[in-house]
Amino acid sequence: MNNPRIVEADFIKSAQSIADSLPEDMSEVVFLGRSNVGKSSTLNGLTQRKNLAKSSATPGKTQLINFFETRYLYNEESYPVRFVDLPGFGYAKVSKSLKEVWQKNLVEFIEHRTSIRLFIHLRDARHPHANIDDDVERYISEFIRPDQRYLTVFTKIDKLNQKERNRLKRDFPGSITVSNLKKSGFERVHKEILSTIFGLDFSPKKPEGEKV
Repeated sequence: MNNPRIVEADFIKSAQSIADSLPEDMSEVVFLGRSNVGKSSTLNGLTQRKNLAKSSATPGKTQLINFFETRYLYNEESYPVRFVDLPGFGYAKVSKSLKEVWQKNLVEFIEHRTSIRLFIHLRDARHPHANIDDDVERYISEFIRPDQRYLTVFTKIDKLNQKERNRLKRDFPGSITVSNLKKSGFERVHKEILSTIFGLDFSPKKPEGEKV
């Protein structure tokens, strides 16, 4: 059985708020994380496009919602998914609340966009317990719908030694680790996206005749 892969990925448009966003006519995966977490590199790695998502030279400078339409191919079936790259957070000089960091427009988008099916929260493996990331996870848990999922993905896993990796796995069960440098972990993310949105089952199949 082959693995799912993205065969098409295109930037569609940028928006400032939910008002000028694309129609809610396609299931969406939202990528969110701190401004220096490697969000652009992860998007480029997942789509195998070197410059699909452009990183800003100044952390926190890009404040637009960016939409990308992708198409997966798995077992000769086509699966369209829209990726949404949200502005990075965590670079406000004073941030008493997430609403100040993200602005009213972004909060409205995250809470009321009906086409969002999966939140992928990128966290830096070197700083797994950053307060701003804990706040984001708590914030999303307050309004997430039954048809939505929240997934933690740790970037920069190649920067950790084995002991640190084991601790990360223990502290964050169910999370996924990726390395943009070594191109590892992307396959698991793809499977989570397709299982969440399309209900595909990637669990290992038992050989015929085996007792359950």
